[in-house]
Amino acid sequence: MSNVNAVRSLVVVGGGTAGWMSAAAFAKALGGSVQIRLVESDEIGIIGVGEASIPNLTEFNRALGVDEDEFLRATQGSFKMGIEFVNWGAVGERYIHGFGRVGQPEDTVPFHQFWLRMARQGKVRPLGEYSINTAAPREARFMRARPDMPGSALAEIAHAYHFDASLYARFLRQYAEQRGVRRTEGKVSSVEQHENGHIAALRMESGERIAGDFFIDCTGMRALLIGQTLKAGYEDWSHWLPCDRAIAVPCERMDPLLPMTRSTAHSAGWQWRIPLQHRTGNGHVYSSRFMEAQDAEAILMAGLDGKPTAAPRHLSFRTGRAGRFWIGNCVAVGLSSGFLEPLESTSIHLIHMAVARILEFFPNAGFDATDIDEYNALTREEFENVRDFLVLHYKLTRRDDSPFWNYCRQMEVPERLARKMALFASNGRVYRRSDELFAESSWLQVMVGQGLMPRGHHPFADQPDEAEVLAYLENVRQVVGKCVQVMPSHAEFIARHCAARPAATVATPQPA
Repeated sequence: MSNVNAVRSLVVVGGGTAGWMSAAAFAKALGGSVQIRLVESDEIGIIGVGEASIPNLTEFNRALGVDEDEFLRATQGSFKMGIEFVNWGAVGERYIHGFGRVGQPEDTVPFHQFWLRMARQGKVRPLGEYSINTAAPREARFMRARPDMPGSALAEIAHAYHFDASLYARFLRQYAEQRGVRRTEGKVSSVEQHENGHIAALRMESGERIAGDFFIDCTGMRALLIGQTLKAGYEDWSHWLPCDRAIAVPCERMDPLLPMTRSTAHSAGWQWRIPLQHRTGNGHVYSSRFMEAQDAEAILMAGLDGKPTAAPRHLSFRTGRAGRFWIGNCVAVGLSSGFLEPLESTSIHLIHMAVARILEFFPNAGFDATDIDEYNALTREEFENVRDFLVLHYKLTRRDDSPFWNYCRQMEVPERLARKMALFASNGRVYRRSDELFAESSWLQVMVGQGLMPRGHHPFADQPDEAEVLAYLENVRQVVGKCVQVMPSHAEFIARHCAARPAATVATPQPA
């Protein structure tokens, strides 16, 4: 960077997943042209319950040049093909929101339209039997996609990860420090600002003054820079996402090792189950308006698969987003930018997208307001898209067994979510903007899985005769079933390719 107006120094405030993902990505992309410093305190705890991802994290790691097997060894990670939802539509019901495609597409009509035609007559199997990403995890089987087998369901496998978030942060710290990122241990005592309001420097409790041109706020829900200093404000979404508490506890690993997260709905929230190589992560997300903490903890502990290996941790949060994500020379990344509960494992994705967008809009020292406004608009749209998909799960319930679920079922939802639900309820149509995170297949699986069956279907699905449609659907189901049977178990695949070393040794990532 020879530009005299270039940003020369970048300070990441806060560690954890958000801080070290940011530092690692900036170090890789900027190649030493900008001095990068990360400030964190070992005394300040991190949330650290984000132990599941969606497939986009594979892209982040690939961009860093990180080997997938080495990443999984270092983080005690396992694979994830989707999320199983239990008791969400009604008590006793379950379905899987699998990554990737559902069915085999035809030229003009989506697969699910033929399925809907026959479902109305009771002549089909559950939707999950037509996708390898929902059929395989039920049998605890996994393998990576086989792109060398076009036309096979094995070529359609999509995956994400379960992993230990603290180990991932440590892994990325080593990666970043190898590329010149300087870490400073300590607490920030105050923040200095220029006359124009931009952040000038951090004052540390040690007395050190850390100046910078560009600041990344990864201080979690404290939002030290973007919220406390720059007064970004906060837009509260708790009327749509009423859970505001969580309890997290690990337990012993139990077999079989499933390649999916499980979300089990309870009377005032839901419980997560995340299987790692060395343990299972568990938590209960609930609404303090409808349940006391001691009752929530009792439900969680009673629902563990194995013996707990640590004491439960209680957390509180408020769903919503920052009023602005980028102000002056400061951008919020991670929980400082907002909190959307971990129902669909989107927290790490939002970190990834924030970092990618910052690089896309990387500023000069003038910090152009037009660029900042566009960044804020795009990020606001992304948060709202994810919010709507999460709200869908709560709204689309038939449960009436508790005040919490009565509230969720009856609440008003954002207008565009209401339109999307109404569109699907009419003839099974699903549309999304090109930049929305969740694909048509995701919306389809949740809406059908929780009992929203359309009144009709696309008229083109009526063109083939019934026997032809039934044969087509059955062929897809059988192909998926046969492909699942040739897959190894999830545990076997991990043992063969990416089993963690004894004592959870964290490997040093090798330069790309």
